[in-house]
Amino acid sequence: MEQKRVTRFLVGLAVLILLVVALLAYSVLPQTTHIVLPGENDTGEESDSSQEESAVVQVKITPDTVQRAIAELKRPESYCRAVTVDDLWSGGSARSRLQVAVSKNYTRVDEISVTVHWEESDQERTRPASQYRHSITNGEDTWIWYGSSTHWTKVAAGDISADDEQHIPTYEDILDLDPDQIAAADYRTLSGVECIYVETEQDSSGYVQRYWVSVETGLLTAAERLVEGSPVYQMASLALDEEGPTTADFTLPDGWVLLELPE
Repeated sequence: MEQKRVTRFLVGLAVLILLVVALLAYSVLPQTTHIVLPGENDTGEESDSSQEESAVVQVKITPDTVQRAIAELKRPESYCRAVTVDDLWSGGSARSRLQVAVSKNYTRVDEISVTVHWEESDQERTRPASQYRHSITNGEDTWIWYGSSTHWTKVAAGDISADDEQHIPTYEDILDLDPDQIAAADYRTLSGVECIYVETEQDSSGYVQRYWVSVETGLLTAAERLVEGSPVYQMASLALDEEGPTTADFTLPDGWVLLELPE
């Protein structure tokens, strides 16, 4: 009888050890960020935890599912970040550094440096600060001024979007693509940022578009345009600034406040 109790104890101990080892192994496995989308039968009503778990699905990103995933991403209402844009051509390139502030429907874009490089002579020219362009747009009107001037011009925004002002492509255009135009789509990590990656098929003009969209912020993290396999455009913005926009960001150089934000 005593021997049977010892045997049962040893078996139970062995099972317990196996469970602990399994849990420890799971805890150290690398976890991949995924988009969680509402299920097709999700009504939006409150439910218990088991119902909530059954009402969501983790999307595996493929050319067939990426448009649904992109449609679920939401850009933050308020943020600041730096954007670097490179335009490349045979024999040279130009790099623009921009500071962007967004709040509600207002977007401010400030050029903080523009450098043109010629490869053959290995020479560079930096645009004078007096020529740096500044703009604030709300989607209907755009205010523009240059350098430290206090004089600004107001124009209708027209077809020039806030993304155009930032010199970046609108990644939501992916939603308008025929799925057959999407060559590749998956999750990728870019400099530590978990992204949805999308690459288009080469079009009739030889262009291929590549997008990296942050899963966490819903913002375009990087983009690239290639012609016949050679890049002609690249952009990158890997992180948001710790401090968000203030009223000063949406104040014209003569002191006129377009958007007042709480302190």
